[in-house]
Amino acid sequence: MASIFGHALAAYTIRKVANVKLNPVKLSLLAIFCAVIPDADVIMFNFGYPYMHPLGHRGFTHSILFAFILAFLIRAIFYRKVTYFSKLGIILFVIFLVSTLSHSLLDACTNGGKGVGFFIPFENSRYFFPWRPIMVSPLGASKFFSEWGLRVLQNEFMYIGIPAISILILNYFFRKKSL
Repeated sequence: MASIFGHALAAYTIRKVANVKLNPVKLSLLAIFCAVIPDADVIMFNFGYPYMHPLGHRGFTHSILFAFILAFLIRAIFYRKVTYFSKLGIILFVIFLVSTLSHSLLDACTNGGKGVGFFIPFENSRYFFPWRPIMVSPLGASKFFSEWGLRVLQNEFMYIGIPAISILILNYFFRKKSL
């Protein structure tokens, strides 16, 4: 998996580009939550579920169906007063959907693990993209704060950080130009 930092930066970038005029802290935190929560599936190891089980790591919580369900729930719970099929309602749903999907897309670009179950529960295969430049992040805080964790952060800066910062800068100048 990419680290929590890479996932969070991707979600923050998605939120900023959407340019929604709502509480930016709340919206950013919710988008980041959507982007990092798929890795809560690691708890399933404690219940005896193996990696390749549909409920195992990179299984259902990394699926497209999960992203739709989570986006719907986050939108419905935290923005109840926004009409669901209004322009703002749809934009909020898309922010949460794309933020959640960004997790799986980044994981499919990592150089480790056993793939991502994009189509679970309909099909249990795991997938990677052909281009896999992102170093897999160590599981657990103790392993993350090591030389391996530092190399992962350096790698993510190159493959997630620089593109995200570039997008944010371009977004800033395009928005400023259109005012």
